[in-house]
Amino acid sequence: MGESSQVPALRQGIRVLRHLARHGGPMPAASIAGELDLPRSTVYHLLNELEREGLVVHLPEERRYGLGIGVFELGTAYTRQAPLARLARPLLHKLVDDVGHGAHLAVLHGREVLYLLEERALGSPSLVTGVGVRLPAHLTASGRAILAGLSPAQVRALFPDPSAFPDRHGVGPRRLSALRPLLAEARRRGYATEDGAVTPGFASVSVAASDHTGYPAAGIAVTFDRDTVPENDWPGLAVRISSVAAELSRRLGGTTTHSGGYGGR
Repeated sequence: MGESSQVPALRQGIRVLRHLARHGGPMPAASIAGELDLPRSTVYHLLNELEREGLVVHLPEERRYGLGIGVFELGTAYTRQAPLARLARPLLHKLVDDVGHGAHLAVLHGREVLYLLEERALGSPSLVTGVGVRLPAHLTASGRAILAGLSPAQVRALFPDPSAFPDRHGVGPRRLSALRPLLAEARRRGYATEDGAVTPGFASVSVAASDHTGYPAAGIAVTFDRDTVPENDWPGLAVRISSVAAELSRRLGGTTTHSGGYGGR
């Protein structure tokens, strides 16, 4: 299909919305035009159209424009549809069939990971990583996989002092100086692990999937009885998880960095 003549206007409108979202507050139209290097007439036209659709609101007393209720409605619709879980569910189902162990999908929420999906293998035991459960990110393979994709400054902000490192079973890092080598190793080899830090006798291997900005949007992990999978088999398991993470990244509009590391974010 040929490119519509309206597409450039749509792109500019999206630029305006994203700029308002990043700014954190209403802005004068002149500032928007200057910072986006757009003609003022174009910006006023875009703002009028966006206002008509409820995506922008004009504050006449302040002579500024802010995000409208329509943006909130779109955001809540996104949450209701749970697109990340919907995109990942069939991939996790195939992964479980492939490896014969349970798998789950988790996202970072502060210093914790929140589990959005769990696919159990036939006959596998029930684990603590059920849907809706939160666990300390520094103890889980999924959390470490995601944290490995963040910048050092972001990780430091999340874990400013030893009080940020709750313990479950006496296994796992207790301070930032102990967490950093684990994340560096995850970046080097392209996957993260945990061994008994969440549930004694069980281990996990995880790879992060990235969104269109390159941010590690979620961790995909496989959990197994430590006695049934020797540690020298974990890299092969990580390869299978990596292929699923790569496909989820593609579906999210992102690119993969799972062959040899996380790319230095």
